[in-house]
Amino acid sequence: MTDGKTTAHDTTQEAEGRLREGYDSVRETASKVYHDAGEKAAEVLDASRDTAKRTVQSLESNPLGILVGGLAVGVLAGALLPRSAREKELLAPVGKRIGETFVAATAAAKAAGQSELGELGLTKANARDQAKGLLDGVVKALTTAGTAGAKAVSQKPAA
Repeated sequence: MTDGKTTAHDTTQEAEGRLREGYDSVRETASKVYHDAGEKAAEVLDASRDTAKRTVQSLESNPLGILVGGLAVGVLAGALLPRSAREKELLAPVGKRIGETFVAATAAAKAAGQSELGELGLTKANARDQAKGLLDGVVKALTTAGTAGAKAVSQKPAA
C-alpha cells in the first residue's frame, strides 16, 4: 500500500511541477507581450506626435494652403449638396446677371486690346509681315551658314 501512496504522491508532485512550469512560462510570455505592447504604444505615440508637429509647422508656414484647402472643401460640399427650389428661384437672376456681365466685360476687354494694338501699329497684317520677314531672315542665315560650311569642307588645307 505504501507503494501506491508513493506513486500517487510522486505523480502529484510531477503534475504540480509541470503546472508550475506551465504557469511560469505563461506568466513570462504574458509579461513579455505586455512589455512589448507598451514599447510599441510608446513608439506609435512618439511617431504621431512628430507627425502632428510637422503638420502644424507645415500649416503655419503655408497659410495659403489652408485657405485653398478650405475653399476646395467648400466647393466640394456645395457641389454635393442638392439645391432647393427656393435657392434656384432666388439665385437664377443673380447667375444670369453675372453671366451677362462676364460676357460684356470680355467683349470690352477684347475691343480695348484690339484698339490699343491698332494704335501701336500691331495689326494682323503687320504681324504677318513681320513673321514673314523673320522667317526670310532665318532662311537667309541658314543658307549663308550652309554655304560657308560647304566651302570650308571643300577647301583643301594649306600644307
